[in-house]
Amino acid sequence: MNLLLASNSPRRKELLTQLGYQFDIVKIDVDESYPSDLKPDEIAEYVSAKKAKAFDVNENEILLTSDTIVALDQKILLKPKEENEAFEMIKSLSGKVHQVYTAFTLKAVDSEISKTSKTDVEFSEISDEEIKFYIKTYKPFDKAGSYGIQEWLGMAKVKNISGSFYSVMGLPVDLVYEELKKLGCFPKNFLN
Repeated sequence: MNLLLASNSPRRKELLTQLGYQFDIVKIDVDESYPSDLKPDEIAEYVSAKKAKAFDVNENEILLTSDTIVALDQKILLKPKEENEAFEMIKSLSGKVHQVYTAFTLKAVDSEISKTSKTDVEFSEISDEEIKFYIKTYKPFDKAGSYGIQEWLGMAKVKNISGSFYSVMGLPVDLVYEELKKLGCFPKNFLN
């Protein structure tokens, strides 16, 4: 089986590689908007499935798409457009628990499945100086919620996590692996 990853995320590429898979990167241009009546726990899966529907797979191909949504008190925190927006997002997460929903879709010629992983993340208090340092040093403008859990802010300020760490990074690899196995797609050298 030829695995195709539809993602520009370096974190998703890294996680899938660390899981032992060989894959090709494909580009899918799709409008990532979603109906306004969707709840935060439904949005990532809707967008992931929308990406998969926009791509035609061939025999012996499996397409993997994914999407991550960060929510605080049912409010969606998307990728920040600039420093002030990133600052306000991180400030709003300080000392609170928020949710990260990462969904993935696997599409083959004769099947398609989507699943969502939910993780609760609690930050300790984050000072304005710490927020400014993080934004200046790590420039989190490609990350939902304005932070990467694997970076300084996650290391220094995540107080508690309930759920999949890797899902917060961008891919619930445990669920992806189980579903790929069902489709007969295994890591390189797994069956040798």
